[in-house]
Amino acid sequence: MDIFSRRLSALCLLLATALASAQAPDIPSAGLPGSRVDELLVLARRQNADLAASGFELEAAQARVHSAAALPDPIGRLELRDVTNRADNGSFNLLPGRVGSAKYTLAQTFPWWGKRDLKRQVAEADAAQAEARRASAWSELAAKVKTGFAQYYLAGHSLQLNGELLRLAETLERLAQARYAGGLAAQQDVIRAQVEKSNLRGERLRLESESRQTAARLNGLLRRPPTAPLAEARVLRPLPSAEQLADGVLSARLLAANPQLAAQEAQLLAAETSGELVRKNRYPDVTIGVSPIQVGSRVAEWELMFEVNIPLARESRRAQESEALALAAAARARKEAVANQAAVDLAENVAALEAARRLEQLIASALLPQAEIAFKAALAGYETGRLDFATLLETQRQIRQARLDRLRAQTEAQIRLAEIERLLGEDL
Repeated sequence: MDIFSRRLSALCLLLATALASAQAPDIPSAGLPGSRVDELLVLARRQNADLAASGFELEAAQARVHSAAALPDPIGRLELRDVTNRADNGSFNLLPGRVGSAKYTLAQTFPWWGKRDLKRQVAEADAAQAEARRASAWSELAAKVKTGFAQYYLAGHSLQLNGELLRLAETLERLAQARYAGGLAAQQDVIRAQVEKSNLRGERLRLESESRQTAARLNGLLRRPPTAPLAEARVLRPLPSAEQLADGVLSARLLAANPQLAAQEAQLLAAETSGELVRKNRYPDVTIGVSPIQVGSRVAEWELMFEVNIPLARESRRAQESEALALAAAARARKEAVANQAAVDLAENVAALEAARRLEQLIASALLPQAEIAFKAALAGYETGRLDFATLLETQRQIRQARLDRLRAQTEAQIRLAEIERLLGEDL
């Protein structure tokens, strides 16, 4: 029995060491990004190509504001009269001083009062849409990075847990072999231990593949090569308090900061302003021109020109006004739909985050300690012959499942937090 007592002590020590290493704080790796999500977000903001494209689109929309209300280019015109010089029995000529007369016209069109301001307001609304789209692009990107980091954390720590359990399974196999050699256990115990090791090794292959896939996705978001190395994910972000997740607080922040709502609000403003501009087209634009008339080498006279366009195409104008009204109504309805869907998504993710947090707390405070106690009792019972090896393996699987469920609950809470922050357009 001494050898079995030593085996029991070694297993208990191994289990205690594994549990301590899983709970001990980690020191971030130097030189590589990936240990914390914050540094990945900094890289994403600086390097992501889609975000850069939305930034250039915003610059273009802001530049259009300065030109939207500008006057149209003036018109210059030259009219040559009597180019054949028939009145003077002369010959054909195109020089202004050698024809009957030359008329120079400079004309400028002035839109009806208020049209230029409306054009500028439409351009400003378009720029506001571009700014909201860029904010939305960043919120989407940040949510993807946060979600990818949580999945990368889950894969990495699942691999760590797999390694600890594999070492434990090897110790259990040695214990079963020692008991079988002493005639105290059946060969089936050794086979079961070996099958458990094989299952853990198969699971490790799957986890390694998941870890590489999540790392490749993260690198893609950061505009890095897919196989570029990342540091081990070590620290998850703290979850917000219950006060921060209160319905009234989040609803107010959603209405104030949601980038999709801001984009829809700007689109509605642009549609309404465009409708006002279409109605202004009932009134004519005015063109004023001045024309000096050259005869020979001198200016003989001056002409002043006043011109208006006549808006007689009523059917076309009414169709344009109907179109503008329909577009404004569509923008208003779309804004309501986006607001309603955002509120539903927010409530759903808050509920899921709270559930994941409660589950993680339950596993940490109750299920995991109970599973560890059950395993130690089963180990002692197997050593004394009171329990079979199948029961011992089952308690070991319960520990593995409890720790995996805890990791998954932590990951689920982080993913839900990322979705909440995407909806809010800002971090909690």
